[in-house]
Amino acid sequence: MIRPMWFSTIAGLTALALVACGGGGSAPATSTGGGTPPAGGIDYSSLSGEIRVDGSSTVFPISEAVAEEFSKLAKTRVNVAFSGTGGGFEKFCRGETQISNASRPIRDSELAHCAEQGLDDVLELQIAIDALTVMVNPENEFASCMTAQELNAAFRAGGATRWSEIRPGWPEEEITFYYPGTDSGTFDYFNEAIIQGIDETANHRGDGTASEDDNILAQGIENDRNAIGYFGFAYFQEAGQRLKAVAIDGGDGCVEPTFESALTGSYSPLSRPLFIYTRESFLRDRPEVLGFVKFYLDELDALVTEVGYVTLPVDLLNQQRAKLEPYLGSG
Repeated sequence: MIRPMWFSTIAGLTALALVACGGGGSAPATSTGGGTPPAGGIDYSSLSGEIRVDGSSTVFPISEAVAEEFSKLAKTRVNVAFSGTGGGFEKFCRGETQISNASRPIRDSELAHCAEQGLDDVLELQIAIDALTVMVNPENEFASCMTAQELNAAFRAGGATRWSEIRPGWPEEEITFYYPGTDSGTFDYFNEAIIQGIDETANHRGDGTASEDDNILAQGIENDRNAIGYFGFAYFQEAGQRLKAVAIDGGDGCVEPTFESALTGSYSPLSRPLFIYTRESFLRDRPEVLGFVKFYLDELDALVTEVGYVTLPVDLLNQQRAKLEPYLGSG
């Protein structure tokens, strides 16, 4: 059965952050660059076959980077795609993938569906921390900080349609909304934290531009001075000066989305954990999956930072690595 180890709120990571001294694993990791990483008894060069990875577009850059480095060592073909967290779990439960990327924890209903398909050995591994980022066009000079309540007013169904309806004194201009599709874990997390977290009877608005592809959202915001949208921190970093991040006031003042604020939980309520899921039977019976997952955890420090997310505190990362120990043998 699933072994959940994630923290229900990122605030719970604050104590671990003090241990981490800035995050990272038990020892500094470096990108392989085609070299040989710590194998722990696994001969990567002997691995072959195919691994299919799907799910969260937020986690996609991490898994893609891991797959690229893994391919330098193993003969295994790793295909990485993104259909959203929910869509990824559907494929995983149908047995179409071996790894499912997720920007939220798997739901009880999804676990039950997996079990109905004979998958009762789902294993959860947290791989990073994200600062879900709210963005506006760089020409927007007024929305530099918004409260959670103002975000709720903007993105809930029947909410504001003009900036002035969010805060008096803001322009009378109509707002254009960009957000992930409903299969996205990013959508689910925002909906839970901002929409239903403030009013459990409310729903997310549906009259904006929705897409599972964060690049489409970034382009929309970049080209519309009255746009507002949200997606993962890494995609915001990739956009550079083309977008402007909005600081969030979760009750203790305006906080920018940064590595440090995500790690400590001060960027509230939009800091969140990121995951991959696999099956215990895959780790036991498919050496290429075990090798890929171990390589994934070994390379997290270097690759998570490289693609723009926050590495796990040392204790939390070691908890994830410990989940693989029963399948690695004595090495």
